[in-house]
Amino acid sequence: MIKIKNVIVFIIIFSVLNCSKEDKKIKINSILLFGDSLMSGYGLLEEEHLSKILEKDLKLDGYSINVLNESISGDTTFDGLNRVESIFLDKNYDLVIIGLGANDMLKGINPKVTKKNLEKIIEIILKKNTKILLTGMVASPARGLEYKKKFDQIFPDLKNKYDLNFMPFLLKGVALRPKYNQSDLIHPNTQGIQLISNNLKEIIIDLM
Repeated sequence: MIKIKNVIVFIIIFSVLNCSKEDKKIKINSILLFGDSLMSGYGLLEEEHLSKILEKDLKLDGYSINVLNESISGDTTFDGLNRVESIFLDKNYDLVIIGLGANDMLKGINPKVTKKNLEKIIEIILKKNTKILLTGMVASPARGLEYKKKFDQIFPDLKNKYDLNFMPFLLKGVALRPKYNQSDLIHPNTQGIQLISNNLKEIIIDLM
């Protein structure tokens, strides 16, 4: 009798866990990139932009998804906050990929300010019933370890607070590697964009 009860409990738990995973799956027909120069296509031909490469890569895997780009070179989180409402004026998206924060770090903006701006951006997007994929950034130790610790923690904190889909580091495998960067060693080259696209594609497919 005890064994039967244990089996029933196991089935119930398995069913609940499986349902919770399915509930988080989303239908994606359109994606918006909302970031700075790391997403905007800085220094690259239009066909080499992340939006173009990611859309092509998804289609090669059988997913017909439009990937649009509203990223602007030089944007801080404050700039993003000032224009986030405008991206919804005549369009809706199933998923917005946020890639902001790098310029805040380069300008030495207080991490508390950066976090607050991102919180407001996230809340505005969520109110539009749009899913978010938050991509993280990592600060250079040049501004001191205390600054780096506070800045780096912004993104996992926001991920946990809002239960967001999350990519810990947008430049995973790309940062500080000359092979994947333009001559400034900051902005990804075509190979770097391809690697970023591959990383994003894996996450996006897993969401569906």
